Amino acid sequence: MVVWIDVNVKKRQLKLYDASILLKTYPIAVGKVLTPTPKGNYIVVNKEYDPGGPYGVLWMGLSKPHYGIHGTDNPSSIGKEVSRGCIRMYNEDVTELSTFVPIGTNVYIHG
Repeated sequence: MVVWIDVNVKKRQLKLYDASILLKTYPIAVGKVLTPTPKGNYIVVNKEYDPGGPYGVLWMGLSKPHYGIHGTDNPSSIGKEVSRGCIRMYNEDVTELSTFVPIGTNVYIHG
């Protein structure tokens, strides 16, 4: 399995691929106008379970410091431009995603 993550900021969607095969699509929240989600190619560098606070049940840090894919303590924010640049997911979705995503997984953010 060669998994990678495609994040479309405009569509507020995160897609999980195995090579060219789409495995799953998740709704996400993205950065606000003043704190946009950074576009580019990154990798997952760490995972932290139960990070506390607004990060929900899981934090997956990206190779861009201070940015990550994480759960949320505010599920009503999913689908909106509300974060400080991070990618927010429903807690159950980020937990599921993490089971497919090893450290070193490529993350392509665009849109």
